[in-house]
Amino acid sequence: MRHGRRDGFREFAAGRSGHLYRSACLLASGDTHLAEDLVQETLGRMYLHWGRISRIDNPAAYAQTVLVRAFLTHQRRRSAGERPVGEFPDSGAPSAAAGGADPELRLTLLEALGRLAPKDRAVLVLRYWEDRSVEETADAMNASSAAVRTRTSRALARLREQLGGSLTAFADL
Repeated sequence: MRHGRRDGFREFAAGRSGHLYRSACLLASGDTHLAEDLVQETLGRMYLHWGRISRIDNPAAYAQTVLVRAFLTHQRRRSAGERPVGEFPDSGAPSAAAGGADPELRLTLLEALGRLAPKDRAVLVLRYWEDRSVEETADAMNASSAAVRTRTSRALARLREQLGGSLTAFADL
């Protein structure tokens, strides 16, 4: 029984690590080291309770919830002396040609996300990156649905304000 549990967790972790890491990178505004720490913490918490979690209908969604809560906890504990850097180190991420994504746009969006408050960033990542419903987002963030709708609206307004007309430079007209 114990080997089956361990193997089940290994399979889950191997299958979800990449997705968790991408979400963590967005939450951490491109800080790959923090993203790795958040994924490790998430998987550690999941392993401790895997016997109960494996009976949940959607362990992947539960893992995302654990990830967001770990991020928010980290933000509350974060030292006031830490400051985000202006340039991102070369992370060995796939090139634009390989992924089809525009790296300039990605960096612009990551920088703008980084200037948002942690809860604003979390709500946007859950709603638009994870494609979660308002109710699922509210559950993940321990908030009411009304609070999530309000925070989403305000966070999008702040993001638009920060980006201004800079996104039109990336649009194909």
